[in-house]
Amino acid sequence: MKIVNLKLINFRNYENLEVNFDPSLNIIYGKNGEGKTNLVEAIYTLALTRSFRNINDYKLIRDTETIAKVEGNISNKMTDNYKVIISKDGKKVKVNNNKIQKISDYISKIPLVLFHPDDLRFIKDTPSIRRKSLNISISEINPEYLKVLNYYNKVLKQRNAYLKEMMLNSNKDRHYLDILDEKIITYGMFINSKRKDYIHVINNYLNNIFKNITGIDGLTIEYISDYNNLTKEEILKKYNDNLSKDMSFGKTNFGVHTDDFKFKINDKEVRDYGSEGEQKNVIIAYKFSELEIFKIINGNYPLLILDDLFSELDTEKIDNILKLLKPDCQTFITSTSLSFFNNLKKDSYKQIHIVNGKIEEV
Repeated sequence: MKIVNLKLINFRNYENLEVNFDPSLNIIYGKNGEGKTNLVEAIYTLALTRSFRNINDYKLIRDTETIAKVEGNISNKMTDNYKVIISKDGKKVKVNNNKIQKISDYISKIPLVLFHPDDLRFIKDTPSIRRKSLNISISEINPEYLKVLNYYNKVLKQRNAYLKEMMLNSNKDRHYLDILDEKIITYGMFINSKRKDYIHVINNYLNNIFKNITGIDGLTIEYISDYNNLTKEEILKKYNDNLSKDMSFGKTNFGVHTDDFKFKINDKEVRDYGSEGEQKNVIIAYKFSELEIFKIINGNYPLLILDDLFSELDTEKIDNILKLLKPDCQTFITSTSLSFFNNLKKDSYKQIHIVNGKIEEV
């Protein structure tokens, strides 16, 4: 899976840009504020139809304009043209100029792994942040997962609404609730199974990669879920046992929508005991582990974006991370300086110098 080229129209600070990429390593460099992250954000948008920043889609449209376009030719045995068109009225996606009706049918077509400085929230922030990232990753390799997740969230919303109705109206009719419980358990068990499998495979790679970067041994992920190790009957009993509490709160307090996972080094939680640099290296190891899952499932590597990778890392860690890069995994690294790459052969990567939303020839 490679991006041959990318075309941007009115995307962020890019009025009109066309760029060809190296099939292996692309170094996007320049001063802060010139548009390095915007360029990799465009690649991410082409793959997932949205920004990795927590913003509305219309924010991607260049100031004073009404529409933005991201277009790329993707080589994967055959070369196909992908396009994301964003306006204030919504967005459209096309493959080879054919409109794809459902975004969920598009998302898994361009698998991608991203590291961004905000990913430190992955460790520090609430469980919802970790679930969201996990959902995106699994959806990229399993389109069925995204569909089931959407079904689950729809039923969860219906169940919560009915719980409030039962409480307000002293409604004791369980028939509709039983139907919802049957659906939410079926969807939840599927989601739990896929998350458990995904994290199991991550754990097969995570520690070795982390050790290669830092020299530290013992990194694992612990998956925490209400559904873990329970049968369907046991899960149903939990919903029944929690009914009074759920009605009081007007929401469902048990289920995979409360899932979480923790990074641990030798049984100590990284969130509590890891330094800022150590936490960053944990996330980098996690991202490189994800590459291997994609390779197992799809037979080739996804695209890899490493945005602002080197801040707060020493030279040794940087060199160790660069050694993890694989020639057959197309990689995009943003940086303020080329000096970080002095140990790489100059003909092993493409330099893309960004100056005020334009590419300056090197």
